[in-house]
Amino acid sequence: MILKGLRCLVTGGAGFIGSHLTDALAARGADVVVLDDLSNGFESNLESAMASRRVEFVRGSILDADLLARVTAGSSVVFHQAALGSVPRSVKEPALYHQVNATGTMNVLEAARASGVKRVVYAASSSAYGDQPTLPKIESMRTDPRSPYAYTKLAGEHMMRSWALSYGMACVSLRYFNIFGARQRSDSQYAAVIPRWAEALRRGDAPLIYGDGGQTRDFTHVSNAVHANLLAATTTAPLTGEVVNIGCGGRYSLLRLLEVMQASLGTNVTPHFEPTRAGDVRDSEASIAAAKALIGYEPVTQFEQGLRATLAVSAAAAR
Repeated sequence: MILKGLRCLVTGGAGFIGSHLTDALAARGADVVVLDDLSNGFESNLESAMASRRVEFVRGSILDADLLARVTAGSSVVFHQAALGSVPRSVKEPALYHQVNATGTMNVLEAARASGVKRVVYAASSSAYGDQPTLPKIESMRTDPRSPYAYTKLAGEHMMRSWALSYGMACVSLRYFNIFGARQRSDSQYAAVIPRWAEALRRGDAPLIYGDGGQTRDFTHVSNAVHANLLAATTTAPLTGEVVNIGCGGRYSLLRLLEVMQASLGTNVTPHFEPTRAGDVRDSEASIAAAKALIGYEPVTQFEQGLRATLAVSAAAAR
């Protein structure tokens, strides 16, 4: 499949990952419709992509079936990025998370089926593994969702498999591992750790660590997630709802993350520790062998390289 001239729908395309994906699709000559309700994204994230005149932005929700049908019509590929994130918020608002992440995903699949879409690429989550001690995480492992967020994202994976087998749609689920990069929001109580810490360190405030800081994550720069989506969209391999990890295949503790960030920013601030949050997992690291075998995925940006680039962009934006 060639991207040039291909009509694509990106749900959540004004958000953090979705906007980077939209940039990449437009740069490769695809015609992109972005559907986003701007609950977590910004239309300004699409400025560079919109300049190409290959991107149409539609403000709306994946819960609006009529609108979803309209924006899906004529698309060959749907990149389903729209979702509510945050484990802690999902613990507080489980019904909302089910509605948006589970029912919303079914709506996307049904709109795609009705429109004859050839392929659906789904943004899944490593939270599906839960807190199992075995590392690295391999797709054949038993899933153990430990929060409403994790359950709803896992439900989406099962839907991708079911729709692929029932209706012959090409579907694949990309299990993201702790994606970070420019445009990730820091202005929410549920913000991801890197933008939140970067803002705190620049102010001289103590970064907040839940737990002892020894917990580890496979921090993955957003360029890797974009790369994986493009590979999934263009691979000639049959896609029948497979699930593959998208990470870097390594792990860093939060204390190590803070050390690298402080070295990059030239700060020396002592962190503040709070008790571990409900639903959080201790360690996470991806095996990426299955993604390599299925779609040819390998990371294009390693952790420290991506972190330095992210901090440089956020510093420029802060000036």
